[in-house]
Amino acid sequence: MQKNNKTFFWSITVALAGFLFGFDTVVISGANLPIKELWQTSPWFHGTFIMSMALWGTVIGAIFGGVPCDKFGRKKTLFWIGVLYFVSAVGSGFSTDPYLFSFFRFIGGLGVGASSVAAPIYISEISSAERRGRLVALYQFNIVLGIFIAFISNAGIAYVANNYLADMTSIIGVNGWRIMLAIEGLPALMYVLMVAKVPNSPRWLILQKKDDVEGKAVLTQIFGLEKAQEMLVEIKQDLVANNEKINVFTKKYSLPLTLAFLLAFFNQLSGINFVLYYAAEILENAGFASQDSLLSSISIGGVNLIFTMLGMYLIDRSGRKQLMLIGSIGYIISLSMVSYGFYSGAAPTFTLTFILMFIASHAIGQGAVIWVFISEIFPNNVRATGQSFGTGTHWVFAALITLFGSVVMNTFEPWQVYAFFAGFMVLQLLFVIFMMPETKGVSLEDIEKKMIKE
Repeated sequence: MQKNNKTFFWSITVALAGFLFGFDTVVISGANLPIKELWQTSPWFHGTFIMSMALWGTVIGAIFGGVPCDKFGRKKTLFWIGVLYFVSAVGSGFSTDPYLFSFFRFIGGLGVGASSVAAPIYISEISSAERRGRLVALYQFNIVLGIFIAFISNAGIAYVANNYLADMTSIIGVNGWRIMLAIEGLPALMYVLMVAKVPNSPRWLILQKKDDVEGKAVLTQIFGLEKAQEMLVEIKQDLVANNEKINVFTKKYSLPLTLAFLLAFFNQLSGINFVLYYAAEILENAGFASQDSLLSSISIGGVNLIFTMLGMYLIDRSGRKQLMLIGSIGYIISLSMVSYGFYSGAAPTFTLTFILMFIASHAIGQGAVIWVFISEIFPNNVRATGQSFGTGTHWVFAALITLFGSVVMNTFEPWQVYAFFAGFMVLQLLFVIFMMPETKGVSLEDIEKKMIKE
């Protein structure tokens, strides 16, 4: 029997990396237009450096995040991720030109990418099969909580700056966007102090560090002595069976690689990052006034949070595949109607309603499932590199979509963009129906047996 209190506390602590992830990636939406006006950059420069530079850092962090996870451990990697977030927040807030700003956003992106590798792995490796979905989904919950708080923070700071401090020459009054970005340093510092107190992953201790004594001690804290002994034997057997140095990019691992790639690919071809990053601008295009668009962005964050909580509740009950089916159908309907809303010139509330349906569909489907599923499907000996591949794919497409976002919004009609995303979600639905397996309630070692064909 898993000792729920300890495991939950460690999981929520590590999942706070997701809070910083969500806050860091979306806080730029509030600073987007003020920065564009301040530095008067071209659409290409704005999309390439201001908006997407953090995402290119995320790509690097995700692709190479598995290296420190294996070499130094999940815990140390998570600690230094917090340091990166802190440096990025303070540096971005006090940047004096767009190049320095882009550099510090890149630093934060490294933390985001590495956290999307390290945090789900750590949580999956300390969880029981029965609770793994909900505990790993805490990471996604914290991402959307960070997104929600970032939207509230942006709107609140903008309101105070515009209505009470507009005539002041202080940094808050003239450049409220700086405080929007720099304020992330506070939760980043708290996270660094908290994550220092969690133990190392028991599977990392046993498989990578070859420290059976410490690994068993952590397992005992989580599961009790009898279950810990059973798990130690099972993990050691897996180590013996997979003792050779393995390259994950071989035919043996083709199934988990294909599943991870397609899940991550469709996640971004839904347009989720496009909507979140350009929320204020999209809502202005739909007919909302500038201040109303920031306030409406809060509703996006709120719906995201509520339906993520529902997804967390259902993921170990209904299963990963069922949630993906629900989400895929919701995507198709909502994106099609958003496209129609822009095409027909419908009232802003009509378009916002279906944008919120889109967010709900993502939260209960892809949002709840992606980090859980990718952290489950790779074997113990290649989990870190496999997770890096899946999250790297996710972030490459996220960076590309955000990179071209500003240009796309100035080139194509909004209805065409959303129709494009809707078409890809039809393909996702087919992927879920015909290819995606169910991993609910199955141990990591048993999933490995199903995924790997000798």
